[in-house]
Amino acid sequence: MKPMLSCAALALVSLLATSAFAETVKILSIEPNVTSGREFYADAAKAFEAANPGVTIQFDYLDDTSFKSKLPTLLQSSTRPDAFYTWTGGVFHEQADAGVLKDISGELDSEFKATLAPIGLDAMTYKGKTYGVPMYAASVTLWYNKDLTDKAGVDPAKIKTWDDFLSAVKVIKAAGITPIIVGGKGKWPLAFYYGYLITRIVGTDGIVAANTGVGGGFASDNFVRAGAEFKRLTDLQPFQSGFMDTDNNKALGLFGDGKGAFELMGNFIVGTQRKNSTSGQGIAPDKLGFIPFPAVAGGRGNAADTFGGVNGWLVTKNASPLTVKWLKFLVNKENQEKSASLGLWLPIVKGTQSAIPDPGIRGVAELLTQAPHHQLYLDQAFGASVGSALNDAAAELATGDVDAKSAAAKVEDARQLR
Repeated sequence: MKPMLSCAALALVSLLATSAFAETVKILSIEPNVTSGREFYADAAKAFEAANPGVTIQFDYLDDTSFKSKLPTLLQSSTRPDAFYTWTGGVFHEQADAGVLKDISGELDSEFKATLAPIGLDAMTYKGKTYGVPMYAASVTLWYNKDLTDKAGVDPAKIKTWDDFLSAVKVIKAAGITPIIVGGKGKWPLAFYYGYLITRIVGTDGIVAANTGVGGGFASDNFVRAGAEFKRLTDLQPFQSGFMDTDNNKALGLFGDGKGAFELMGNFIVGTQRKNSTSGQGIAPDKLGFIPFPAVAGGRGNAADTFGGVNGWLVTKNASPLTVKWLKFLVNKENQEKSASLGLWLPIVKGTQSAIPDPGIRGVAELLTQAPHHQLYLDQAFGASVGSALNDAAAELATGDVDAKSAAAKVEDARQLR
């Protein structure tokens, strides 16, 4: 007869077994725009941990600036996270070339990949290898305060072309209303205008070609024209007083407080203009509208193309074996529908857009699904050095410190030095 283990021995065996399978998956993320973003991640982590005893999902958060400055050092260290937030694009490609990422192509089965919108998986793939899992998309449109446009006698629905928009800006300004709110301090909100004009004028193929130096690269005539069109806007002095000293959060609050008619921003403006407004209420949903960025006469880009981001998680080399399992769980249909119902972002899983409760965000999601092409933010698409030069050029165009030709040359110089 075999001897029975004592209760103490059984407890020790159980403890050792649990310890053997104990594992922490470390995720580094930017700080979500709204509190419910953190709560969503915390709830998803708890659900995963409950289904996988002994596993801990650890989220660490940094603000955007700290994240960008600290990440390169972290990725080269032994304390690198298992996965980290990404805006994809050129910076992601540089990280892959540096050898700090893990190719997870073999861990993503065809059934999982079929659930994702094509733009999502494409954004996480480089040179035929997939290094991460997409989480959501963002799309930039022109948002407006219906009370202010009505007061000025402007119907945003009639704005179809860039010239239409410039005319509307003049009318709104003549009515004593600030036409546009922008957070110029960060530069990238100004680059939304410059980037969208490049997308409309240069077009998708032209942008790809310029990034390799074809046809004069970023100093070509069409890039110069994009800068000139942006200059036509800035010459109207459409922005609020002190716009270059206004950060994006402050700008969102000003827009939410009804201090300007338009703001060119991502779909996340719906929640953030409310959060950052003085009252905490912002513009009421029935008073907040949006229109697609207008077409530009003679432009090579498709006027139905959208502009924005595809964000997700990149997996680092030597990451925990459970990292991909966790990421696949995080973007399953149930979690994507939950994030959509919270209005956090535009979900990347097919068939989940209908869960978005806000009609504005849902409308942006529908535009995105219908778009022939979704152009990634140019400061992300071009990589850190060229992207920074483009943002600088946009800011200098807005302040009148450079002309369109000099701005284009500045970006091209950065490309050649890359």
